[in-house]
Amino acid sequence: MLLLPVWISMLMGLLAGVLPVVGVESSPEGKSGPGQSPNLESPNSNCSHLTLKLEFSSKVVEHEYIVAFTGYFSAKARSLYISSALRNAKDGALEWHIVPRENPASDFPSDFDLVHIRQASPSSLLTLEDHPYIKRVTPQRKVFRSLKYIPCNDRMQKWQSWQSSRPFRRTSLSLASGFWHSTGRHSSRRLLRAIPRHVAQILQADVLWQMGHTGSGVKVAVFDTGLSEKHPHFKNVKERTNWTNEKTLDDGLGHGTFVAGVIASMRECQGFAPDSELHIFRVFTNNQVSYTSWFLDAFNYAILKKIDVLNLSIGGPDFMDHPFVDKVWELTANRVIMVSAIGNDGPLYGTLNNPADQMDVIGVGGIDFEDNIARFSSRGMTTWELPGGYGRVKPDIVTYGSGVRGSGMKEGCRSLSGTSVASPVVAGAVTLLASTVLNRELVNPASMKQALIASARRLPGVNMFEQGHGKLDLIRAYQILNSYRPQASLSPSYIDLTECPYMWPYCSQPIYYGGMPTIVNVTILNGMGVTGRILDKPIWQPYLPQNGDHIDVAVSYSPVLWPWAGYLAVSISVAKKAASWEGIAQGHVMVTVASPSEVEGELTSTVKLPIKVKIIPTPPRSKRVLWDQYHNLRYPPGYFPRDNLRMKNDPLDWNGDHIHTNFRDMYQHLRSMGYFVEVLGAPITCFDASQYGTLLMVDSEEEYFPEEITKLRRDIDNGLSLIIFSDWYNTSVMRKVKFYDENTRQWWMPDTGGANVPALNNLISVWGMAFSDGLYEGDFTLADHDMYYASGCSIARFPEDGIVIAKNLKDQGLEVLKQETAMVEKVPILGLYQTPSDGGGRIALYGDSNCIDDSHRQKDCFWLLDALLQYTSYSMTPPSLSHSHSRTAPPTGTERPMPQRLEGNHLYRYSKVLEAHLGDPKPRPLPACPHLSWAKPQPVNETAPSNLWKHQKLLSVDLDKVVLPNVRPYRPQVRPLSPGESGAWDIPGGIMPGRYNQEVGQTIPVFAFLGAMVVLSFFVVQLTKAKSKPKRRKPRIKRPTYLQQTTSGKNPTV
Repeated sequence: MLLLPVWISMLMGLLAGVLPVVGVESSPEGKSGPGQSPNLESPNSNCSHLTLKLEFSSKVVEHEYIVAFTGYFSAKARSLYISSALRNAKDGALEWHIVPRENPASDFPSDFDLVHIRQASPSSLLTLEDHPYIKRVTPQRKVFRSLKYIPCNDRMQKWQSWQSSRPFRRTSLSLASGFWHSTGRHSSRRLLRAIPRHVAQILQADVLWQMGHTGSGVKVAVFDTGLSEKHPHFKNVKERTNWTNEKTLDDGLGHGTFVAGVIASMRECQGFAPDSELHIFRVFTNNQVSYTSWFLDAFNYAILKKIDVLNLSIGGPDFMDHPFVDKVWELTANRVIMVSAIGNDGPLYGTLNNPADQMDVIGVGGIDFEDNIARFSSRGMTTWELPGGYGRVKPDIVTYGSGVRGSGMKEGCRSLSGTSVASPVVAGAVTLLASTVLNRELVNPASMKQALIASARRLPGVNMFEQGHGKLDLIRAYQILNSYRPQASLSPSYIDLTECPYMWPYCSQPIYYGGMPTIVNVTILNGMGVTGRILDKPIWQPYLPQNGDHIDVAVSYSPVLWPWAGYLAVSISVAKKAASWEGIAQGHVMVTVASPSEVEGELTSTVKLPIKVKIIPTPPRSKRVLWDQYHNLRYPPGYFPRDNLRMKNDPLDWNGDHIHTNFRDMYQHLRSMGYFVEVLGAPITCFDASQYGTLLMVDSEEEYFPEEITKLRRDIDNGLSLIIFSDWYNTSVMRKVKFYDENTRQWWMPDTGGANVPALNNLISVWGMAFSDGLYEGDFTLADHDMYYASGCSIARFPEDGIVIAKNLKDQGLEVLKQETAMVEKVPILGLYQTPSDGGGRIALYGDSNCIDDSHRQKDCFWLLDALLQYTSYSMTPPSLSHSHSRTAPPTGTERPMPQRLEGNHLYRYSKVLEAHLGDPKPRPLPACPHLSWAKPQPVNETAPSNLWKHQKLLSVDLDKVVLPNVRPYRPQVRPLSPGESGAWDIPGGIMPGRYNQEVGQTIPVFAFLGAMVVLSFFVVQLTKAKSKPKRRKPRIKRPTYLQQTTSGKNPTV
């Protein structure tokens, strides 16, 4: 009984020790080493929380070309191939040499060379590509990066900038924090939650650490700005390589150190996998410059070193940058799991960055600690597939990207925000997860992505193009990976056109007979091998009890699944017998994927894609609007300028011009007004005009086939109406806004203006209409609505019996060309016309599309679109327009010259309509209209699941039954402090990393007190029992001895 006072005194001492410590609020400060670059120092050096914006841009390097080969060859063989090819060039005086490599890749075979060719002619480049061992010749690109910091105590201070260039950029990375997209929760008054957090603890990495998993044996590569040799946060830097032209391996900027710290720091701001093998690739100089060839050499070296995980925190809109994209495919084909930031171009849709938008790459978006999607995080869909198809779901997953703490350049911690922060969070999690799997052969880019997306926690109130599959859940991903068997899966795993908001935009509009097929682009992930194929054909099985026979399904798919993935395009239409029916229809598509086995034969996996749609009777013609997608062009591949010339920092039109990307708000408005909007991804000759009230053409850059012009005139005579929102086109301004590269002395000329006005004029000339080459800007009021005209054109010619509205505007063309300002009175901007034929349609023209475009819209004109649709669909002329004081006489075409096509433009290179000719480009032959091959239904008489999302489970594993093994106390080894280092942990609340986060720390006193009371009660009860029992001697009994079996924590088997 003497133990009781001892226990009580110990517990009281524990309480006395814990309570004061937890109540102390620490205010750590980030520290900068003495060698830190002064350019990156914030005005307040004691501030540890910086927000950062990184921008990437690239320029073509004069006379330098990347010659890609069909395989890996020695330097001598590559030189022989190039010299052999150039000997056949007609230009005998051609000067060329291979640029020598000064990096680790020089000792190994390669699949490309950098060649300097003075005054290379197109014929000499074509001669190079004709060589049987040369795959492609592309210009070398010089990449610039611009770092801009804001200190935590001065968020309104202007950006510091050290580099600027033409923004053909691979952007991504960090942005200022604090701009969030709300998901329906109140986000105000959250000061305590805004404290920078240790993301590894929040995502419960310490649970896996206590099981003995810390990233050991996994090779992770960081492609960034390097890392200092003696940084105190890292204990397992296996190799540092320099791929730049600077003779240093150290990080002179701090970004590469931060990214490496999020992944593998072992102290202070602790990373996910402190025992992983860090491979540091320094691909940016201290002047923030890189080259495509540096990346290609570094990628090849990563393949040679058998890197497992690679974090790439760069990106850009150019998904047609072939040397880069091809090498990413090769990396993942060699089992490298690539994690990349999705981009910082949100909240606009259609702003995904490459390579994160590739199927084989894990694309990561950002959220804050309240699970709100970051406002800056780029949104889907992918735009590769436009105009004929539909984009894929991206990002794949989202995780914390605001106020995340990582390693400072020399020591200490700092906090940054952006999707570049979210990317290493996932890369660190992937590294940690890979170390938990005993059979590493099961871990590949597909299986890891399957585990991440199957375990992700869906965020409420957020659609799939914002969150992908949801928020990273490290523990659930561990459970799935450790019960994984190779298989195929689908992303998304089901199609439910009734589930809102997650399935937006599919759920925003029911389907009906006679409508354009709804296309859902599903990604097939093949965890069985790097290559695979679909056996036979996918099978469509409608559920008869759920009216599955009321829909028709057509399926197209990748002939080869490589690397690790392919597409499954599902087109859904309503059967004729359901033209007047309303209800829900369900079925599923069965797909069997085969992949070569490493042992013998083939591995096969069958997956089911459930489909659920809502069908309504076909709406009246007047309610149906057809959006012309076919004639919209965007970057890449050509230089198509922005419609608003004021936006000099964002000159490229790269968002797809789709109703679900940068015209999303307009689409939502039309749906709220009761209109049904469909998309035409084929020529005008490929739709039945009798089904639609209005054809809507907005910001069209493409030319028109002669057959299209003829058909449209016939359709309008028969009752179809047309609305055109145009934009500027002026050849003098186009020459002015071309990009001049001072490094290469090359010009980048626009291939059109904001819209292809000459092509539009050809389309509407039969009715005596035309747009001018004027370029106007200004604020005005129309029908009591405030309006802004942003770089629009005027109407040059219009029928005399039409309605024309004119406004006083500023001549923006004069400002661009001569830097002079002048006001122009009565500029015709809006025209309404009823065609004279019996039962003919109506035409409405407006000279600017910026007021309905989400990209740079300042004042929306959705009310004007409503008025125009009332006019075209119902022949109701808005009194506010017909009786407007701004109405003027229709122009006759003599006031301004008609725009002419820019001489020497290269539109034919990117056009679906034009082809190159000896003289001017000529139209191609009209392509055949798309023909869908409807799958033969194989009906099943069974009941469909009611909730498709919860019904889907990877591998049919019930996560509730997959429990975590017993954990044993374990912490990653912490290196002793070096002389001069600070012993303080730089963590809010003073809680040690790897054990508790801030919230848990605040609850320690309560649990300690309750625990003490329980133990005290136990001993009091035992003491009472002991005193109440009578004393008597017990005979001694010899007890048998048992061998005590010791158990220890064991890694789970696969």
